[in-house]
Amino acid sequence: MTLIDSHCHLNYPGLVEDEAGVLDRARARGVGGFLNISTRQREWQNVVSAAERHPDVWAAIGVHPHEADQHPDLGVDALVSAAAHPRVVALGECGLDYHYDKSDRGAQQERFRAHLQAAAQTGLPVVIHTRDAEEDTVAILRDAPGVTGVLHCFTGSRWLAEQGLALGYFISLSGIVTFRNARDLQDTAKVVPDDKLLVETDSPFLAPVPNRGKTCEPAFVADTAAFVADLRGVDSAQLADRTTENFFRLFHKAAP
Repeated sequence: MTLIDSHCHLNYPGLVEDEAGVLDRARARGVGGFLNISTRQREWQNVVSAAERHPDVWAAIGVHPHEADQHPDLGVDALVSAAAHPRVVALGECGLDYHYDKSDRGAQQERFRAHLQAAAQTGLPVVIHTRDAEEDTVAILRDAPGVTGVLHCFTGSRWLAEQGLALGYFISLSGIVTFRNARDLQDTAKVVPDDKLLVETDSPFLAPVPNRGKTCEPAFVADTAAFVADLRGVDSAQLADRTTENFFRLFHKAAP
């Protein structure tokens, strides 16, 4: 059984201090790959460097919507140039977050569109963060035909899931799906098509049951995957194999 943690932040405090140990503990639980995600341009080199050190780690370069105001000059060219690195397999995370409004919504939308344009030019998928911005997220995705990607750490409505799936996007489930109060999300998780499902940790955040209160590590994707397998009434090994297959189909630049 091999799992992929399709979204982690290995350069964040809580993980970066023990990079080798974090990865070894995950590998010991059957995790065979890690997509290391950036949220700011100044992180890009560190995220790529981790991927250069470990053959089972890949990088995504992008700017989180919280950081949109801090990247007024970020354009398509910078993203396309950085994405040319052989270990960069995706653009993101990017998107819209109207829950905290840490950046101007217009700036968020501009940066989001830049990522989608870069994805169109490079053929790489996008890793999308969306919170309390479902209608605008879908509208912007509809303006980018031919681009694909994943709605990461999915916590949205059934409507958002249906719209994303109709546009060809994948749905990734994090430890949130294991939480006691996540009944609506669990209902959605049961009906995501087999060929559009991914699992992730978003570590060092959102440790799943039974690890609540701990710093989340990529190893814990095994707990989320086991919960989702039970929820969907399938064998854990079957879910692991299918989500790993999906990962390499979406992030095709990482495929063996």
